[in-house]
Amino acid sequence: MDVPFARPYLRGDEGRAVAEVIASGWVSQGPRVREFESAFAERVCAVDAVAVSNCTTALQLALHVSGVGPGDEVVVPSMSFIATANAVWQCGATPVFADVDPRTFNLDPDAAERAVTSATKAIMPVHQLGLPADMDRFLALADRHGLALVEDAACAIGATYRSRPIGSLGPPACFSLHPRKVITTGEGGMIAVQDPAVAARLRRLRQHGMDVSDLARHAARDVVIESYPERGWNHRMTDMQAALGLCQLELLDEILAERRRLAERYTAAIERIPFLAAPFEPGYAERTWQSYAVTLAPDAPVDRTELMRALLLAGIPTRRGVMAIHEERAYAGMGVALPNTEAASRSSLMLPLFAGLTDEQQDHVIDRLASLLTAVPA
Repeated sequence: MDVPFARPYLRGDEGRAVAEVIASGWVSQGPRVREFESAFAERVCAVDAVAVSNCTTALQLALHVSGVGPGDEVVVPSMSFIATANAVWQCGATPVFADVDPRTFNLDPDAAERAVTSATKAIMPVHQLGLPADMDRFLALADRHGLALVEDAACAIGATYRSRPIGSLGPPACFSLHPRKVITTGEGGMIAVQDPAVAARLRRLRQHGMDVSDLARHAARDVVIESYPERGWNHRMTDMQAALGLCQLELLDEILAERRRLAERYTAAIERIPFLAAPFEPGYAERTWQSYAVTLAPDAPVDRTELMRALLLAGIPTRRGVMAIHEERAYAGMGVALPNTEAASRSSLMLPLFAGLTDEQQDHVIDRLASLLTAVPA
């Protein structure tokens, strides 16, 4: 049996929604994008939301409007997708890596505070794999040192922190709409903000710094000549993507509930499989289960790569644990020791999980794991 690692959850009417946009003649950023932004902001309890081309550009813009620039430092976890650090670099700033909590895989607030220097401008916690970081501690930390805070919420649409939606906590929160995430627009990102003035500036910056949108210009009854009060980028989302996003938002609760059900089935089964540990569940948050990462004990009869290879031969693709960015060549030579990050990254792997995964497929994954980890070595 072949089991996909991940797959977008689509109900079948998305093609019609996109075709309607194409028939309208407005396929670039336009009315559907604005509609999607409003619906997204309402969902995450934000004052506004700004759609962009992907989550990396969302992070870069959020850092930029937070005042991050050349010569600044931003404290980030190394245990994250490399986009977290790249967004800092794209601002001309330096990512400073701090260690994670070994149970949650999220940035450790104490480690983040130890990494603060006179050059630190911001801290960017990541809600890793859809599990919210301990944001009250980060909000207090940022206030104590006079720092900006940006949330890398790439995996966290639908997650809550102390019963509050991620996106409503105050700092700019940046979400991914990549096909691996909970909902998708193919490619895309969203920045949830609580300040209308910040939202207005983000909309200018995503369109080369232009002070009037294409939508407003085309609706005008007189000649409109735009101006460019500051430099910006082309980070726009298209109306075709937004039409898909609106369809996906309607399915969000259904997707989250199914991911949670499947995660609970994994957790119940893993309690009976030796050498494996299920994800840790802190009491302060409800995650999205964007991914399901298990931890392999150091004394397991197979190492992680061997286990992944054996599962793949059984038709079960997996993924390594979240990378340690400081160990990648792109960020080599940073001179940091992050024992929790390195141990967690090397000992964890992600199992197939998506809305639409059948119980039969999941049972195949569980059965193969149990067989491989209870086998007596020859």
